[in-house]
Amino acid sequence: MRVGLISGSGQFPLIFSRKAKQRGYHVFAAAHINETDKNLESLVDGIEWLHLGQINRLIRFFKKNDVDRAIMAGAIKKTRMFKDIRPDRKAFSLIGALTNSHDDGVLRAFADLLEKEGIRILASTFLLPELLAPEGCWTRRKPSRFERQQMEFGWGVAKAVGNLDIGQCVVVGGGSVLAVEAIEGTDETIRRGGRLGNGEAIVVKVCKPKQDVRFDMPAVGANTIQTMSEAGAKVLIVEAGKAVVFDREEMVKLADHNQIAIVGMKDVNHNQRP
Repeated sequence: MRVGLISGSGQFPLIFSRKAKQRGYHVFAAAHINETDKNLESLVDGIEWLHLGQINRLIRFFKKNDVDRAIMAGAIKKTRMFKDIRPDRKAFSLIGALTNSHDDGVLRAFADLLEKEGIRILASTFLLPELLAPEGCWTRRKPSRFERQQMEFGWGVAKAVGNLDIGQCVVVGGGSVLAVEAIEGTDETIRRGGRLGNGEAIVVKVCKPKQDVRFDMPAVGANTIQTMSEAGAKVLIVEAGKAVVFDREEMVKLADHNQIAIVGMKDVNHNQRP
């Protein structure tokens, strides 16, 4: 069995490759220069290092290795789209057909292009369901009644922002929106919101309502909790079943140490309780 891996940064591509090998898959990775961890080379059967935008080269690599299905795993810093991209003819064609450069639109168009070339895009978690966020409160500390009210408020704001395909994360506190994720990413959003939250900031990270869950699912990990601790944020909300969680045991241990609550919620009329 063969599977392609379109790899960005972070540990997700490494985790996927190890699991795929355990399950008997031969993994062929299209890795992005200045993004993908070089340790990936030792975990896969073949690798092609690409610049962002080299779509023809990616397709040729997969076809050469008889890959007809693939996943996308890992992050690509969106700021690179403005300074570190080498688009080929296919990339120019794809970009020219887009009405905006929002994440979902770009990724869906990219996936459609690959599928027209005979390369089917699978859900990034198809071998790793254990990474999906569970429902309920994961930590010793439970949110207070006031925090639960803010959680519901933040959930509604995050879903509204996500519906516009702006970002997946918001920070709220005291009935106000403190920060909305845009191009800078989750960590910077948490830092901005935390500075304004006076120790009451609540971080909400959810799947966009129209998001294609094959790729770009919300992701959190121990680093998220470390950033929250430094910023003074006290509660993290993630969408149960629709967010990827890395190092969950370490993440919960760090949260307990810093008196941070973590809750997995589901979108049921915005009235879930932890």
